[in-house]
Amino acid sequence: MQPADNASLITPFYVMELLARAKALENQGRDIVHMEIGEPDFSAPEAVVEAGVRAMRAGQVKYTAAAGLPELRSALARYYGEHYGVDLPERRIFIAPGASGALLLALAASLNAGDEVLLADPGYPCYRNFVRLFGAEPVSVATRASDGHRLGWPQLRAAWSGRTAGAIVASPANPTGVVLDEPTLGELCEGVAGQGGFLVSDEIYHGLEYGPRCPTALQFGSQAFVINSFSKYFCMTGWRLGWLVAPDSHVETVERLAQNLFISAPTHSQYAAVAALADPQARAELEQRRLEFQRRRDYLQQALARLGFGLSAPPEGAFYVYADCSRFTQDSDAFARDLLEQAGVAITPGRDFGETAASRHVRFAYTTSLERLEEGVKRMERYLAGVSRDSAAPGF
Repeated sequence: MQPADNASLITPFYVMELLARAKALENQGRDIVHMEIGEPDFSAPEAVVEAGVRAMRAGQVKYTAAAGLPELRSALARYYGEHYGVDLPERRIFIAPGASGALLLALAASLNAGDEVLLADPGYPCYRNFVRLFGAEPVSVATRASDGHRLGWPQLRAAWSGRTAGAIVASPANPTGVVLDEPTLGELCEGVAGQGGFLVSDEIYHGLEYGPRCPTALQFGSQAFVINSFSKYFCMTGWRLGWLVAPDSHVETVERLAQNLFISAPTHSQYAAVAALADPQARAELEQRRLEFQRRRDYLQQALARLGFGLSAPPEGAFYVYADCSRFTQDSDAFARDLLEQAGVAITPGRDFGETAASRHVRFAYTTSLERLEEGVKRMERYLAGVSRDSAAPGF
């Protein structure tokens, strides 16, 4: 008996191998500075936790409707009105088990076997794997460091073919932290719609922006699929809760898919999410955390530049710095592994994010305290000083 053909096309998340090795070293007594995993080090605000606990104690742990708890869908509709000025009907909002569940719904409702889907390179690796799972083909569109790795409609239009069904874009993006401004995102929405294709806008890092507020694709019409989550800004990763905003044309299809794929998202998490959106104390706490992420970003990008890493542009959102390490190596994977073994600093090599200059880039996640980031920078400084004296170091 053999695994399914499509499943065999799914590539591993290479950073998980590094994380496993980092954990093994910690079990041996080593101290590791973790800058590899994109998970906030903060827990959910106390008001959010209490709302989830109250729901469980009150016995509110039965299935909800497949589309989600009505109170949560209503709260999200208000959220879009207050934050983006978008009048969003609740019927278009579907609660899913994480942003991954929302992406699964969007692609299941849109893709046929043999379709092509355009993706930014570098970009989040699971996009490619989800597309392959449906028998479709991901097509990487290289972005330029000189443009801050920003993906625009001219690049998508040049890559569009007769087999192209649609595109997935992200803002803020992983791994680059790039934000698509209103003109760029609006042109993307208009261009893809003009081709008769679908657009999935991954907005999972909205709220974690360090300049103007990120626009949503919903500001430019009702044809895009929009994905978001309570994992990143709301610091609720393990609660496994995200949402999808679907075009009217796909609402009935998405609901049928949700009924069959998930039955419903975790009920207690949905009650907690209502508090995350509505509780003033929780929102104030989340804003303070955003400011802390900004302080970390400012420190880390300056420190990395001082060490000799190349930075194309300051990351405008999320919690990553995508840095050019070619001054030190032409093999970022070997570089990341040696940095872990020799210096006790865990980072992510570029090959997790595509092919465009992947061997010359690494990603740093500032999802640990400023004190730990400072320790990590000190260790890297010592490590790089040793590398400059020893050209025989692995990967160099």
